[in-house]
Parts: sequence; structure tokens; C-alpha cells
Amino acid sequence: MATKALIFDYGGTLDTDGMHWSHILWQGFQHADQVCAFANTLSVVSWQAFRDAYVFGERTLGREEIIAPTDNFHQVLLKKVDLETRYLVEQKMWTPTEAERLQAIQTIAQYCHDYAKHNVDRARALLDKFAQTYRLVLVSNFYGNVRTVLQDYGLTHFSAVIESAEVGIRKPDPAIYRLGVEAAGVGAEECCVIGDSFGKDIVPATSLGCQTVWLKGKTWERETVDESVPTHIITSLAELANIF
Repeated sequence: MATKALIFDYGGTLDTDGMHWSHILWQGFQHADQVCAFANTLSVVSWQAFRDAYVFGERTLGREEIIAPTDNFHQVLLKKVDLETRYLVEQKMWTPTEAERLQAIQTIAQYCHDYAKHNVDRARALLDKFAQTYRLVLVSNFYGNVRTVLQDYGLTHFSAVIESAEVGIRKPDPAIYRLGVEAAGVGAEECCVIGDSFGKDIVPATSLGCQTVWLKGKTWERETVDESVPTHIITSLAELANIF
């Protein structure tokens, strides 16, 4: 069956080329420690301590209405890093002055924003090409502001955007991808889902009968995967040009 629609994941796919966001933020922490010359060095924060702060931040963002629908991604990052650094301070894992903490927030958020923008700029060129042939749909677990993020980054290629915060369904529930297929207006077998998470993207999309492309990158934690499940496996988004 010919492919007529491409359904993209956003976070970890279009904005990081397969790298889980925890690793990008961790790089941002290390970058800030190098360039800011804090008296209270960030190097005392271990990877495990950072992971705990990351989980705290994500759970807080999921529970409380902190992200506004009008927030662009840089504003999201500022709020994320604020929560993470507050957690580290409250847990006495880092003891900066408030001025140092605020400087760290700005430096880390800017580093991560630049990282995302670099990847999004490359992804945009692919979407420009694909939009000439395929219907493009986005399906994302996000905070209720993904349309603002897409607009801010110039990703205006999608005929439909299905966001978890709006529809009340989160991956890995196949129902959110079913909405993506319905929005594409073609059969599931004519859709190809592209995402970085085997468990949250590839498995539910496959269960609906979609074709899949797994962007295999650096994950949050190790998954048990059956690499015979995806239709294609890539290690860089640029490889999509060889498939479509």
C-alpha cells in the first residue's frame, strides 16, 4: 500500500534528532558550569540527582498549569530549568546564590533552545520536501502550547496537530494515534508514523496497522525492543530522505 500521510512525533524527533530531552538538559547544565564560573559549582550535581530533578520538573508541569498556551519553547525551557534548579536547591544537592541560580537558568535554557532550533531548522527542510507529496500530521505529548512552538519555529506544514493536553489522551495509548490517522483522512495502512520512542510511538502505531519509522537514538532508559517491528529504523532524521 502506497504511503499517503506522514505522522510525526515532535519532542525528541523533530527538535533533537532522536536524543531524549533529559540528555540535552544535562548537557546544558554541564555547559553552564563551564561558562559561568560559579563559586558554587554545578559539577557537584550528579547525573542521578539531575534525573531526580528532571522527573520532579516534568511531573510538576504535568500536574500544574505552569505552561501557558502562548509560551514558545524558550519560555518552556526557562520554566523547566527553574523547577529543576529549585528542586536541587531544596534538596541541598546544589547550594548556589540566587543570582547564580538565575544565571544558570538563563544559560541552560539558551543552550537547549539553540540545540532545538538547530535541529528544527534541519527538519524544516525535510518537511518542505515531504509536504509536496504527503499529508503531514503531528501527534505529540505536550503541555498545551505545541501550536505556539510550531509557529515560533516556522513549522507550519501540518494539516492537523493532535496534542495530548488538548485531546486528553497521552501516548502510548493507541487512541491518540488513531486520532492522527483520522485527521490524515486515509487508511492506517497508508500512514507512516515517525517517532523516537519505540514504546510510545512505534508500538501503538503498529497496533493500528500503520507503517513506522523508528528514530533510534539516546533514550531516557533502556527499553526491551523487537527491531523487527518497525517498518524502517534510522539513526538520524536526515535518513528519511532515503525512504520518502
